Amino acid sequence: MGLRWLWRHRVSGLLLVLALLLLLTLLATHSLQTNRTHELRPTADRRNERKAAEKHSSPLTPNTHQPPKHKPTARAEGRRAHPPVVFLKTHRTGSSTVQNILFRFGERESATFAFPSRTYQFNYPDRFKVAFVDELPEGSSQFDLLCSHMRLDLREVRKVMPQNAVFITLLRDPVKTFESLFGYYTSIVPAFVSAYRAAANKGKSALAVFLDSPETFWDPKEPWNGLAKNPMSFDMGLNNQKWNGSWPEHLAQLEEAFHLVMIAEHFDESLVLLGALLGLEHEDLAYLRLNARAGNSVTELDKNMQAKMRSWNVLDTLLYDFFVQVFWEKANQFGLNKLKAEVTRFRASMESTRQKCVSRAEVSPGELEDLLRPWQTETTTIVGYEVRGNLSLQDQGYCIRMMLPELQYHSHLYFKQYGRDMRAAPAD
Repeated sequence: MGLRWLWRHRVSGLLLVLALLLLLTLLATHSLQTNRTHELRPTADRRNERKAAEKHSSPLTPNTHQPPKHKPTARAEGRRAHPPVVFLKTHRTGSSTVQNILFRFGERESATFAFPSRTYQFNYPDRFKVAFVDELPEGSSQFDLLCSHMRLDLREVRKVMPQNAVFITLLRDPVKTFESLFGYYTSIVPAFVSAYRAAANKGKSALAVFLDSPETFWDPKEPWNGLAKNPMSFDMGLNNQKWNGSWPEHLAQLEEAFHLVMIAEHFDESLVLLGALLGLEHEDLAYLRLNARAGNSVTELDKNMQAKMRSWNVLDTLLYDFFVQVFWEKANQFGLNKLKAEVTRFRASMESTRQKCVSRAEVSPGELEDLLRPWQTETTTIVGYEVRGNLSLQDQGYCIRMMLPELQYHSHLYFKQYGRDMRAAPAD
């Protein structure tokens, strides 16, 4: 009884509306949502305490975790007062674009990156562990930025990063995310590979064949199949296979841990809030959309396919809807009119930057030099940018960095930090 009873009745109207909206696309899971969604929010007292705390303290207020035992260096003391950042890089949400912003920011500030000890990911799809992180480089007192791919484990991440680290991530509409992920990883994720083979003689797209009977292709015991069902929940360390009793508690813990969960459908608004959180200017937040597919690599989805996709990824739907609500709560705290005005100014600044930097957009990989050519999969085409000529050396460096694909920039920063190339992944 008590607070939990009061909270359930307080949100009963909201839950009814959500249930009706989800009914059209989630018939198979209707009873699950109507019975469980009331547990997704923290208690009323807990939310009120958070709001009160946000009025009187910074998101950088130290938590109870012990900081790394290193003495500060002159290099660290000479930096601008920006907080350490943990960016959970989710798959096919626009996260490569955000990572590039953080890479540029970190390089300019001589930040120390927490890099994977091998290749570009923290032993994905395993849950993050301290052992996956390369050593702290000589002369650094702490890690300042962690923004490589991982499957989240909050307790392990907090052992690596300073106690005042700001946690951010990015979510995207589950239908758009899954369509993009399927196209990008058709030849990599085992469930998608099986569907691709099955579609060979059926006259249907591999995605349509998969959505007709996803259980046929999906083996939850295969680690890389984590991306084949509720991939955003998987990246965030949640149980992505099915609802269980710990899901609401873990979701509440994520809300407590993350200072900002950006929403891809409100990307510019998200960046303005990120800038306010980290003390960044419009120039710092300038971006070009990276790791984007060519138009002919995108599968058109009819309403039936979208409904099947939401049903298969019902936990991602709940996750996304939950954090969209949290996002607009933070936007309201910032001030909606202020946010709208800031977004207008930011977009004007962005247009000027693009005009200065970009000669051609959506350039096919065959026309790009190695430095600016994104990594390609067997089943999709990733396009890039061509930089304008006749730029000053300073502008050329700025523009090229904005266009650098993830792997090239990651390798550059790793070598700059450690003076050596990244180690290869161990052979199976």
